[in-house]
Amino acid sequence: MMPTTNGTTPERSIGELFGELASETGTLVRQEVQLATTEIGQKAAQAGKQSIMIMTGALLGVVSLVTLAAGIVVLLARWVPLYASALIVAAVFGVIAYAVAHAGLRALKTMSLKPTETLASLKDNKTWATKQLQ
Repeated sequence: MMPTTNGTTPERSIGELFGELASETGTLVRQEVQLATTEIGQKAAQAGKQSIMIMTGALLGVVSLVTLAAGIVVLLARWVPLYASALIVAAVFGVIAYAVAHAGLRALKTMSLKPTETLASLKDNKTWATKQLQ
């Protein structure tokens, strides 16, 4: 605003004030949408990493079962029947595979996908807009 000849700043009309408020609100909404998009993308990336952990646990369980089971089955077959040693080995490796996959699932379940930063910012913006209209 330019000062008048007497050095005071002229008052703006209600139309100008509402126009400025609408412009600032539009900019704010665009920024909030961008923030929400970024935050949700980050949360999705985190969920993807946890999913990879779950799949890795399952894969390691299968690989461990296949590579170690044969040797342990043969070793246990010295004391118990062959079929019993195979069942024991399968159960032990199954428990290990479950524990690894369960750890990944637990981490994934505790992760919040809600865009908390965006929601907090929206509350602040609502407060600001309400004050501007008063």
